[in-house]
Amino acid sequence: MASSSRISDLTDTELAARLRSPAGLRIRLGSFVAGIRSDIRPVARGISALYADFPLAGHDEFCDFPVELSGSGGIRRVIRPQAIFRFEGMQPFKPLPGEQAFAMLEWGLNWVFTNHAQHSLIIHAAVLERDGAGLIMAAPPGSGKSTLCAGLALRGWRLLSDELAMVGLDDGLLTPLPRPISLKNQSIDLVRKLSPDAVIGPIAYDTAKGTVAHMRPPRASLNEALLKVQPRWILFPKFGIDSPCEIEATGKAQTFMQLVNNSFNYPRLGTTGFEAMGRLVDACDGYTARYGSLDQIVPELESICSRSS
Repeated sequence: MASSSRISDLTDTELAARLRSPAGLRIRLGSFVAGIRSDIRPVARGISALYADFPLAGHDEFCDFPVELSGSGGIRRVIRPQAIFRFEGMQPFKPLPGEQAFAMLEWGLNWVFTNHAQHSLIIHAAVLERDGAGLIMAAPPGSGKSTLCAGLALRGWRLLSDELAMVGLDDGLLTPLPRPISLKNQSIDLVRKLSPDAVIGPIAYDTAKGTVAHMRPPRASLNEALLKVQPRWILFPKFGIDSPCEIEATGKAQTFMQLVNNSFNYPRLGTTGFEAMGRLVDACDGYTARYGSLDQIVPELESICSRSS
C-alpha cells in the first residue's frame, strides 16, 4: 500500500493484522513516524475511530517511536484484564485496567514525545494557528485548556497539538503534532453539544483523571501537519464555574516564568533552553484569562487575535 494512504483505507482485519505485526502499524504523526503494536481490541477500535484521517507511513521508513500496548498474561487475560504500555522494551507505567487501554496509548505517546523529542523546547500547552500565527495555551491539568482547544478547532482554527508546544531550538517555530484531543468529565458532553459531527472515541471511566475520551482532530489540520508556525500569542487560561470573563496582558518576565513552570524539558536543555524560551517570549504577546464558558472566552480571544495579527 502506498505511503499516501490513510488509516481509513484499511479494513478492520487489515488494521488488526498490522497492529499485531512485528513492525506494527506505522502512522505518520506530523514529521514523526510512530509504530504501534497491540493485541487489544479496544486499541484497534480507538485507532479506527480517531486516527482514520492520519496518513500511513511506508514499511521501509524509519520509525521514530516504536510503542506497544499489550494485554496481561495468565489469568489476567480473563479476570480483570490489564493493559501494559512499552516503549523500546521499557515499561514506564504500571498496568492499567484493560478498558482504559486506548487512553493509556494516548498518555504513553505523550510521555514518549516529552522524554525523547529533545530537539525542541517542549511546553505543556495546546497549540493552534490562525492566519499563519500561532497561539500557545499553557496551563496545568484541570485548567480547561483542552476543552478550549477543542472549541477553537471546531471553529476552524488549525490544530497543532492538544498537549505539547514543540518550539524549535534554532528557528523558534512551532512544530505541528496534531493528535486526538483529550476531553475529561463534563467536557465530553460539552463538545458533543458544540458539534454533533465531532467524532468522540472510546470512553474510559474511573481513570486517575476521571472519565476520559478523545476527539478526532480535524482532517484539515492533518493535511498541514508538516507546516511549521510562527508563535504570536501565549495564553494562560483558567476555567472557573460561573466565573466572569477576564483577560489581562502579562509582562514578559511573568510570561517567561509561567512558561518555565509548564515546560517539560527546560532544565535539561540548560543555556539552549533559556535562550529558546527568551526568543519565544519576545516574539509573543502574553495574556492570562479566567472564564466560565466557551461562549465567553472564544469571541474575546478571537477579537484579540484579530486585532494583533
